[in-house]
Amino acid sequence: MKRVCLFALLVCSLLTVGAQTKWVNPLELEGNMVHGRWWGNELKAGYHRLTPRAEGVVRSAVWSLSQQSAGLSLRFHTNAPTIKVRYKVSRGLSMFHMPSTGASGLDLFATDAEGQLRWCASRFNLSFKDTINYEFKDITYFTGEGRGYDFELFLPLYNEVTWLEVGVPDDREITFQPVSLEQPIVVYGTSVAQGACASRPGMAWTNIVHRETGYPVINLGFSGNGLLEEEVFRLLSEIDAKLYIIDCLPNLSTERTELIYDRMLKGVKLLREKSDAPILLMEHCYSNGSASQQAIDWYMNANKEQRRAYQTLQEQGVKGLHYLPYEVMGFTLDFMVEGCHPNDLGMRQYGDAVGKKIDEIFDEVGTGHPKFYPRTQQRDWYNWRARHELMLQRNRDEQPDIVMLGNSITHFWSDDVRKDAKQAKAFAKSWDKLFKGHVAHNQGFGWDRIENGLWRIAHGELDGFEAKKVFLLLGTNNIGINTDDEIVEGMMMLIDAVRKHQPTARIYQVGIMPRLGAEQHVAALNARVAERLRDTDVTYVDITPGFVDADGKLIESLFIGDGLHPNEKGYAIEARNLEPYVKE
Repeated sequence: MKRVCLFALLVCSLLTVGAQTKWVNPLELEGNMVHGRWWGNELKAGYHRLTPRAEGVVRSAVWSLSQQSAGLSLRFHTNAPTIKVRYKVSRGLSMFHMPSTGASGLDLFATDAEGQLRWCASRFNLSFKDTINYEFKDITYFTGEGRGYDFELFLPLYNEVTWLEVGVPDDREITFQPVSLEQPIVVYGTSVAQGACASRPGMAWTNIVHRETGYPVINLGFSGNGLLEEEVFRLLSEIDAKLYIIDCLPNLSTERTELIYDRMLKGVKLLREKSDAPILLMEHCYSNGSASQQAIDWYMNANKEQRRAYQTLQEQGVKGLHYLPYEVMGFTLDFMVEGCHPNDLGMRQYGDAVGKKIDEIFDEVGTGHPKFYPRTQQRDWYNWRARHELMLQRNRDEQPDIVMLGNSITHFWSDDVRKDAKQAKAFAKSWDKLFKGHVAHNQGFGWDRIENGLWRIAHGELDGFEAKKVFLLLGTNNIGINTDDEIVEGMMMLIDAVRKHQPTARIYQVGIMPRLGAEQHVAALNARVAERLRDTDVTYVDITPGFVDADGKLIESLFIGDGLHPNEKGYAIEARNLEPYVKE
């Protein structure tokens, strides 16, 4: 019996050790890890949405609501099969029309190696006590457990988070991702924008727009207090926004309708004093089937006043204004909770309508193409998103006159951190020689396909500077996944995307590098690309000379052993082939 008891104690001890969790407080990490807000350096403590400078400047109700974490999120990478979160909040967990899972709960989404978005259920251990605990279990890594996923944890919509930790098993890694350098979409609105009455944070329409467009979104929805106030507009103007969305009419119906015209004119002009970012005005939305004529009159009168303001602003020559009318938003009888706030169906309808409008405003190439919809990836050894942020930082630090946008073949040429220092220096020798006298940025990403290049262009890697030349070297990783027709079409889409973001740059479409066992296929594909670009302003660059013999077979001694990536001698030949175009 003693032996049995000792054995049982040993097993329990081992299980306890195996189940140990390491906890991380994101606010204690170096850098700004709280996504979905501005003024990062001023917001070291807590999960608040406005700078401390706003206290005493905005009304007390707005200041109090800004303490609630609507739209804020944490992003991290881990391969843990179980993720735990524990946190405290400062107020009641639910409201009469909104469940605790939305008002005070969390929501976790994952992005896999192929850029596919996945939702993580928390059905195993969801408890609301003094310390709230969430547990996301049995997370399956379909693209290989060792790779893990990029996760985004959305915080409560209607509560203040006072303390939070994320935990994973102690034998797994977790790395938090700092706030992106991308320009954000800024939403100024009411309780609808803040998130009432979503059943969980990810269903707030602002969070739907964020996760489905990939753009950072700052939620400045203030329940009952979206009143087009000058003090708030002045704070908005401090944000280097990609787009401003103004959705305040639900708080300005009834007796406040008369405020709309003057406040909208003044607010838009305040934004225009500091920013030329597009501004989208949204109308008040209500069910077409409402049984209350008074309610219909209220929202219709508010919409009329905003339309009047919009027309006046256009007549005064204010540029970059856009409008989302009530009629096109497609709301049904079932989209509200209590006649004021949308349920999850309504939030989805909001998100779809706004997302479609954003696509129209930005007009990014590829967003309507099923094969090449812009998306992220994490198929290789390096941190793909971190490299994207590195590109944005490089462009800010030193504006390039030449950009090389490609895959691993370009990536390894001068930026391959896997190689030892001696090999990296040898590979980069021909790069440095080729671009001497130029500021040339290597925007090669290992394992990138055409759709990944489109995502990077749409998310800022060709913005904020004027390049003289852009070289495109994508397509080889699409072979075997897409047809040749699709690949050629994808290359044309990349060219159009470059034209949109770098309208004055000269564009060079570089042929796909010959690859072992597919020499004839690649040659035929390149011939089709060259023919497609005939009589256009895009220069086709034949990269093949020197890499194949007289029979068209790959010279394997010029590659690192995989018949795809050049070695030092191979990169020297690539530089020789590109030199006439770099120097012209």
